Formats: sequence, C-alpha cells, structure tokens
Amino acid sequence: MRILRAAEYRVMPWKNGGGTTTEIVVWPNGAGLDDFDWRVSMARVEGSGPFSKFAGIDRTLAILEGEGIVLDIAGRPPASVNRATALFSFPADVPTSATLVGGPITDLNVMTRRGRTTHSVERLVVSAPVEIRTEPGTTLVLCPDGEVVIAAAEPVRLGPLDTLLVEHDTASQPAQPTLLVRPTHDTTLFVIRIRGND
Repeated sequence: MRILRAAEYRVMPWKNGGGTTTEIVVWPNGAGLDDFDWRVSMARVEGSGPFSKFAGIDRTLAILEGEGIVLDIAGRPPASVNRATALFSFPADVPTSATLVGGPITDLNVMTRRGRTTHSVERLVVSAPVEIRTEPGTTLVLCPDGEVVIAAAEPVRLGPLDTLLVEHDTASQPAQPTLLVRPTHDTTLFVIRIRGND
C-alpha cells in the first residue's frame, strides 16, 4: 500500500493548453501525456470548450465539485454529467467539447491506454465502515472530502483528496481481497481499478 498525499500531486498544463490538471498518479512513473499506460488526475474547468485529445486512450470522467457539464462527443447525443449521474466513459481520441452548466467544476479523470490496460471507476457514498474489494493489478481509493481510516497493522488515515494505492502482482503475492474503510462522517469515495491486459 502507498499513500498519495494531495499536497504532493503534480500540477501541469492541459495537453491543449486550455487549463491545468492535477496529476494524482501516472504509470509508468514519470510518463508524459503521450506515452502513459494509465493516468489518474483532476482538472479544474473554468470555461466551456474543447477537451484535449489522447490517441488510443479510454477515459472515465466524474464530477467532484460544481454543478456539472454537458459533453458533446462526435457521433453521440449530448450527455449531462454531474455529481448525481453515473460516471461517464468515452474514447479520449474522439472530438469532444464541454459546456459548463452552472460555473466552474473540478472533475476526476481516469485514462488507460487501449490494448494495454483497462479500468473501472466506482463511486461510493459511505456513512459506516465499508469493505472495498481489491483485484489483481492496481486499486486506488480517492477520498475527495472528509476523512477515512483504513484498517491495517498501522491504520492509514486519508484526508481530503488523498489517495490510497494498492498494487497486486499475482505472480509473486496473493491479492488482499478487501480493505476495511471507516469514514469519520458521511463522505464519498471513488474506487479505481486498473488492470493490465494479459
């Protein structure tokens, strides 16, 4: 297990230069915007406009703060995304633009390179201890606000925007089936699971 602290995340320009993104973690370590296998980040969107294009990338987007956006993806009807709707997955190499619904937003972006890795993202609203399943590959637990404690030999405390990263190499170690997460009050967690293609 590794703890990724919000204060240590890297802030960098968007690929299209239209804003900034906060990179939580990227693999391989130090990979750039054109050669990562997978990447988890947050972006502050201040105005409507086009999304950056990423060749060969699949992307899932969730709203962390703000009223939401309407996504216009080539070949699809417009899609409204907010904190109550289902998380939205789409190919990142298709022309996409966003219209803000009620002012700036902060979104969560999970991106994986098609043919190398796949991902899933789950949003959990928790008010009591919950067991979170881990899988072969990488599991991340993001705590957007509030605070949670993860049971371990030495309990791990996650504050606002901190992330827990758990990696399992099934060739050399057994997978830990679950994590016991205790919230200090009602909060929302995002569970991201990333797996390499066999």
